[in-house]
Amino acid sequence: MSSNVPISQSSITAPTPQNTPLTHAPISSGLSRPTVPDISEDNEPAEESEDAAIQSAMLGLVQGRLAGLVGKSSGYLESLPVKTKRNVEALKGVQVKQNELQNQYKRECLELEKKYLALAVPLYERRHAIISGTSEPTPEEIEEGEKQTAKDDGDDYTPLPKDAPASEDAPAGIPEFWLTALRNHPALSELITDRDAGALKHLTDIRIEYLPSDKPDSKPGFKLLFTFSPNEYFDNEVLEKTYVYQEEVGYSGDFVYDRAIGTEIKWKDDKDLTKEFEIKKQRNKNTNRTRLIRKTRPAESFFNFFSPPVPPSDEAIENGDIEEEDLEEMDEKLEVDYQIGEDFKEKARFIIPRAVDYFTGKALEYEVMDSDDEFEDIDDEDEDGDVFDDSDDDDDDGPPVPRRRVAAAGGATDVKPDDCKQQ
Repeated sequence: MSSNVPISQSSITAPTPQNTPLTHAPISSGLSRPTVPDISEDNEPAEESEDAAIQSAMLGLVQGRLAGLVGKSSGYLESLPVKTKRNVEALKGVQVKQNELQNQYKRECLELEKKYLALAVPLYERRHAIISGTSEPTPEEIEEGEKQTAKDDGDDYTPLPKDAPASEDAPAGIPEFWLTALRNHPALSELITDRDAGALKHLTDIRIEYLPSDKPDSKPGFKLLFTFSPNEYFDNEVLEKTYVYQEEVGYSGDFVYDRAIGTEIKWKDDKDLTKEFEIKKQRNKNTNRTRLIRKTRPAESFFNFFSPPVPPSDEAIENGDIEEEDLEEMDEKLEVDYQIGEDFKEKARFIIPRAVDYFTGKALEYEVMDSDDEFEDIDDEDEDGDVFDDSDDDDDDGPPVPRRRVAAAGGATDVKPDDCKQQ
């Protein structure tokens, strides 16, 4: 429909120089975090279902038409005068300097994390001594802990008895401390099977180290170290998982995940928890004789964490040697593996510095929730029995209050500014 209103030069919107890609880039190029899909109601009206189907069909049609234009120029940049093009190139040159400054900033943030991790090492060693029972806690440590518990519990706090006799049957330290802490972590608990528990009972410590940066070709990253007491499952005393970032920060201004390297676990006979063994009878068709064979198949296990997925090479992707579905599945696996590493290191669910809070379950009260997606559950019926329907009106009292967020923290301690968090 035409309009008689004159269009001013300022109201003209420049066309997009490049069409937006329809698919995400692999994680090595900075793939965004997975999002939680919306949950639709079971009993949607038929009209809404039909509307949704029409919208979906229209979206598919639009995407189909755009698919042939992906990566093609709209011609806008080519139509600009040479002087304007030179100005655009100059802006790119300025941005190069900005990128270099951001890269330097993130490197210094990493050095700050290393500094405070070094300061925290004696505290981690003291924690390990108490957990393992090699050292008794001091009265001052117990008193500080009780003050914190009283502050957290408020009126529900019950002080420990001061004159309780020492029990000879009480175990030294805190048995199964790390297994309990891991099981109380929402993401990590899903990785731990009943078969894993026997081996994880021997987990005595989890530490973090940053990769050295004093070499010219060194890349930023960190290493997780899982220490085990002698056990019947494997010979390794320490299992390591190393996460390497790309040298330059990504488009978002943060380090970008590059790859992960895990320790090869030296399993003892028939103790490989990442495999399931099955004994079957096999009959020879010619001689009719039978024999027993043992078949192995992959099994779900926490210890698969030390065999990270290997991303396909850029050449394989460019040549189309990998199906799109396989590539998306690999991206998802890489995302999960990356996020687990960050859950140990820092982020919202930093299990290493807050291990005692996961052991007691206190950390679950501070689970970070996205205020845009998750809110506290509320009843649809008020105290008077009136039932309220959901409404899209804008004149309500505002959105429901999100659950309490965890305090900002980063690295190995919570002294680092939030801006220094790595992605």
